[in-house]
Amino acid sequence: MEVVPGSVGTNASFSLRLGQAIFSSASLFFMSMGIQFYSYTAFCYLVTIMGLAIPWSFTLAIVDGYSVFVKCPIRQQGILMIIIVGDWVLSVLILGAACSTASVVDVLLHSNGSYCPPRVCSRYQISAAMAFLSWFLTMSSSLFNLWLLPSL
Repeated sequence: MEVVPGSVGTNASFSLRLGQAIFSSASLFFMSMGIQFYSYTAFCYLVTIMGLAIPWSFTLAIVDGYSVFVKCPIRQQGILMIIIVGDWVLSVLILGAACSTASVVDVLLHSNGSYCPPRVCSRYQISAAMAFLSWFLTMSSSLFNLWLLPSL
């Protein structure tokens, strides 16, 4: 059986999961620093999705770390399918949240600053950027695991 870099139970997968958790936490942190984020539905959506992404990524990072530590990668088709479907669903939700947040921030910035001070809007922009990075890592780990699935 081939070992796909980035699939569950490898060092690369552990790094991807850790990066997902870090970027999701950073996105949530920068969004929650602004006291007005609850006024916009897109921002609340991002906070909710990042609240889902952090435990998912952190739990799978622990599983990957344990698999690397005991040198026993997960190669059961059912478990791998659950991880792939979870990653796909979460990546679509993260992409939607990141896109909606970025578009709302763009509208707020181009409204002559009356709705959002530039300092607060820059935090929202950083939060959206971190969400896009989290989405990229989630999608890449899902694709690596999907690549491994036919060899089982």
